Amino acid sequence: MPIRAEFRPLYPPHWKALSAEVRFVRARGRCERCGRPHACRLRCLPDGRWWDEASRTWRDGRNRPARWPDLTEAAASRTTFVVLAAAHLNHDPRDNRLRNLRALCQRCHLAHDRAHHRAQRWRTFRRRWALGDLFLGPYDLPPSNASR
Repeated sequence: MPIRAEFRPLYPPHWKALSAEVRFVRARGRCERCGRPHACRLRCLPDGRWWDEASRTWRDGRNRPARWPDLTEAAASRTTFVVLAAAHLNHDPRDNRLRNLRALCQRCHLAHDRAHHRAQRWRTFRRRWALGDLFLGPYDLPPSNASR
């Protein structure tokens, strides 16, 4: 995932090399949670199962062999392009210890960050609401004295 400009100063200067080490040396180019390979197009089902071409089987979200889809499930399959990212397990971009970093595909990364994103969305909503109260005023303005 691209790093937002305001968070770039939190990352070390050697972040690209560190990220590559986690994704391609330690994880060998596969998601450390579901096992999806980097830079491949995969057939995926809505429930998270994906077709592993190397072993010629369907796999679940934890890289275990899964049951084959029936006809209606197979019709709902889609193709996705897998990109690995180095994810911070504690959501702190300043904590770059190897045990705090995992190579995750975009699906697993979003699932890992779901609670964090929900909390951030709530804070953003409340901040915007407060700014609206402060500057726009949800209350009716009192009548001006100019009309008297």
